[in-house]
Amino acid sequence: MHGFCHRRFVLTALAGSFVAVFGRAAAARDALTQSFIDKAFEMKRLAERAGDQPYGAVVVRGGRIVGFGPSRVVVRGDGTAHAEREAMRDAQARLGRKDLSGCVMYSTARPCADCERAAAQAGLARMYYGADAHDAGAPRGS
Repeated sequence: MHGFCHRRFVLTALAGSFVAVFGRAAAARDALTQSFIDKAFEMKRLAERAGDQPYGAVVVRGGRIVGFGPSRVVVRGDGTAHAEREAMRDAQARLGRKDLSGCVMYSTARPCADCERAAAQAGLARMYYGADAHDAGAPRGS
């Protein structure tokens, strides 16, 4: 019985260490995710101030924002200038390539089917949307 109690103590201590280490990592990741969502909402406010639709998005690669996208549908008179596409276009221009593999998009709202398809074609790894950073998973191409 003594050996069982000792093993139980060790396992409990290890589990506590695991939670402490990975809990901090999750909190840091959540803070970073929140900062990207906050920046997407900043893009939304920028779009609204310009008289456009209330949407915003950013594209992130390696923990750094590489694409910014306020909605520009009204301002440009371009039905494809959704915030998500604008963020992808900006990221592609900044990175100097069309392929956005390994990038993640953060948007103020769930992207429309066309924007999600464009994200899949560009190779985005994941999409988050809304104030609570809902994880929509990898974009679907169809």
